[in-house]
Amino acid sequence: MKISVFGSGYVGLVQAAVLAEVGHDVVCMDIDEKKVELLQQGHVSIFEPGLASLVRESLEARRLQFTTDEKLAVQHGQVLFIAVGTPSRDDGSADLRYVLSVGEAVARHREHPVILVEKSTVPVGTGDTLRAHIDKCLIKVGRLLQFEIVSNPEFLKEGSAVADCRRPDRIVIGCESDDVRDVMRDLYAPFNRNHDRIMFMDLRSAELTKYAANCMLATKISFINQIAELAEHLGADIESVRLGIGADSRIGYHFIYPGCGYGGSCFPKDMRALIHSAEEAHCSSDLLQAVEAINQRQKHKLFERINAFYKGDLRGKTFAVWGLAFKPNTDDMRDAPSRVLLESLWAAGASVRAFDPEAMQETQHLYPDEAKLMLMGTPESVLAGADALIICTEWQQFKAPDFNLIQQRLKAPVIFDGRNLYDADRLARNGFMYFPMGRGDSRKLPIPYQQWPAASDVA
Repeated sequence: MKISVFGSGYVGLVQAAVLAEVGHDVVCMDIDEKKVELLQQGHVSIFEPGLASLVRESLEARRLQFTTDEKLAVQHGQVLFIAVGTPSRDDGSADLRYVLSVGEAVARHREHPVILVEKSTVPVGTGDTLRAHIDKCLIKVGRLLQFEIVSNPEFLKEGSAVADCRRPDRIVIGCESDDVRDVMRDLYAPFNRNHDRIMFMDLRSAELTKYAANCMLATKISFINQIAELAEHLGADIESVRLGIGADSRIGYHFIYPGCGYGGSCFPKDMRALIHSAEEAHCSSDLLQAVEAINQRQKHKLFERINAFYKGDLRGKTFAVWGLAFKPNTDDMRDAPSRVLLESLWAAGASVRAFDPEAMQETQHLYPDEAKLMLMGTPESVLAGADALIICTEWQQFKAPDFNLIQQRLKAPVIFDGRNLYDADRLARNGFMYFPMGRGDSRKLPIPYQQWPAASDVA
C-alpha cells in the first residue's frame, strides 16, 4: 500500500520505518526542515535500538522517503497516519492543534477517498472532533471529500519500540465501516500471521484503550512504590514482597519494581489527560489523582534521603550520578526522575558529576548553562572525590560494577540506589552504606553521615 505518516517523532518514525520494512510505500512528513534534511541522509536524532539502521535500509530500498511537503504526503497515501505531538496544556488536557492541522491539510489537498488513522495518543472523542473539523474546512473551500477516521493507538515501549512494532501483542483498531476494516486488516497482514492480533472496536473505545493501558501500568508502579514505603516503616523487604505478589499470575512481575518514579513521554502526560477528561465528563478520578500524586512524591525521595543523611547541609558537596534518561535504552529525559534530583541538589548548593550511556546530549541541551553540572565520559570517571554515588536509571552496565573501585574513588562508601540494583547484605559486608528503596529495618532511612560507623565496624 501507499502510506503517509504525519510526524517523524518517536511514534511516527518507528511506525513509518517498520511499515516500509514489510514492503509498503511510505512517505513520512514533518514540518521541521532540519530534522527532515537529516532523516533524508539517514541520520536519526533519537536513540532507539535498531531504528537508525532500519531507516537507512528503507531509504536505500526506496520504500521510505521524508518530506516537508504536506501536499505530497496528503496525496500519496491511501491511508494517512497521524502521529503528531499532543503535548499537555497547563490544565493537563491534550493540545490537539497539530492533529487538527493534518485535517486541514487533507481538506486542502485531498481529491480521492482516504482513511485517516489516529496514531497519536488523543482524548476520547478526538475522532469525532477531527471529522467535524475536516467537514468545516471542506465547506470553507467549497469541496466534497469522502474520508473515514480510524483510531489505531500505539503500544510501544521506549527502548524496544522497533521490536514492539514488528511483533505487536495486539493491534487495536477503532472504526465503523466494514470496508475500512478490510483495508486495515490488509495493511497489518504482515504483522498478523502467527495468530490474529487485531481487535476491532468502536472509535471511542479504541481511543480510551490507549489511555487506560498506560494509566493501568502507571498505577502498578505507584502501587509498588507506596508498598515499598510501607515496607520501610514496617521492617519488611520490598524485594521479597515483589517476588511474592508477582508469582500470582493475576498480578505478574511487570511494572512492580519499586524505584524513584516513572517519567517519559507517555505515562505522565496520559495520566494528566485522562484526569482532565474525567473532570470534563463530571466523573471521579480519585484513583488516577492518587497515582499521579504518589509518583510526584516518589521523584523527591532520593533527594530527601540524601538530604537527611547529610543533616540538611549539602553545600559544597559533589555527587556522582549514574543514569539520566527516564529508563534504559533511550535518551528521553521528558519528566525523568533524574531531573527532579539534579535540580534539588543544585538548589541545595551541591554539584553533580553525571554519566548516562545515551542521554548526555539531551541533558546538555536541557541544562546548557548549569555550572554545578559536569557530564563525564565513563561511569568510573564520575566517582573520583564524590561524596556519594546515586543510581537513577537501571542501565545494564550499572548492574555489576567494580565495587572495590567505587569504594576507592568515593570520599566515603555511600550509595543511594533509586532502582534497587544491588544486594544490600553484600554491600554492608563490604563496608558500604547502601540506601535502596523499601528494603526494611536493616536499611532504615539514612543515618546522618556524622553518625555512621566506620567501614571496619560495618564489616
